[in-house]
Amino acid sequence: MNARLLARLAFASLLLLAQPAAAQDKLTLLLEWYVNPDHAPIVLAQELGYFGEEGLEVEIVPPADPSDPPKLVAAGQADIGVSYQPQLHIQVDQGLPLVRIGTLVATPLNTIMVLEDGPVQSLADLEGRRVGYSVSGVETALLDAMLAGHGLSSEDVEMVNVNFALSPALMSRQVDAVIGAYRNVELVQLEEDGVPGRAFFVEEEGVPAYDELIFIANRDRLDDPRLPRFLRAIERATAYMVNHPDEARRLFIESNPDLDNEHNRRSFDATLPRFAHRPFALDRGRYESFAAFLAGRGLIAKPAELASYAVELPRP
Repeated sequence: MNARLLARLAFASLLLLAQPAAAQDKLTLLLEWYVNPDHAPIVLAQELGYFGEEGLEVEIVPPADPSDPPKLVAAGQADIGVSYQPQLHIQVDQGLPLVRIGTLVATPLNTIMVLEDGPVQSLADLEGRRVGYSVSGVETALLDAMLAGHGLSSEDVEMVNVNFALSPALMSRQVDAVIGAYRNVELVQLEEDGVPGRAFFVEEEGVPAYDELIFIANRDRLDDPRLPRFLRAIERATAYMVNHPDEARRLFIESNPDLDNEHNRRSFDATLPRFAHRPFALDRGRYESFAAFLAGRGLIAKPAELASYAVELPRP
């Protein structure tokens, strides 16, 4: 490299240094719950600088009330929300202008959970027993569908509202089973507490498979160029987690010191294979079949036109 070329490069470097840093586009993301391993791709995209490389300054906001994110996104008070596919169908049926734009967790997490040494070895054993739940509606529909394969319905069990104390209610044997327990959270917790559990997976018991966690946006803002850039950063973070799981776990815990315990490390590992590797991709048949399932259970009036509530954004 000759002296003239070196001088030109030095001059170009000085010009670059003299340029003001490009302004980042601000974007607000509302979580559906406090930060936990389900949000690892979001946290990693932030920690690894992938949002910044997309020209985004993302504010990650846990909800004051878990029911707030869809309402706030619908009202235009947040750009993107994390929500649940089953709830999206119901909220759209109620008239909220929400659209799925991406997937975070691509499998159901919900289960019916029992104690491994308890009396319930098969769902048929639930007849006449107590089943704890947190939120009625979708969970009751899931329970009904799962029991139907064993000749039962939710009317053959005693439903007990245990609020959000699913694991304590099960461990104390207040109930014989719980619906709504997550395979990557409560199942891990039971084992840590020395009371192993057994999970009956919804998608293996007659319920159509669905995406547990999705990204939603306002229907009137789908042309916002920040949305696909956000998803591309999430996709890069998920690929990083798959390729470097130990380092990803370390970064996740370091960025959330209050989660530095064995439970969250094990929950992180249990969640890792369930993240969407292709968050843009929309499985149209999956959404249509779950909408038909909810309509058949009377939770929505009728399935809406798919394009009105779920889209696959063009890649930037």
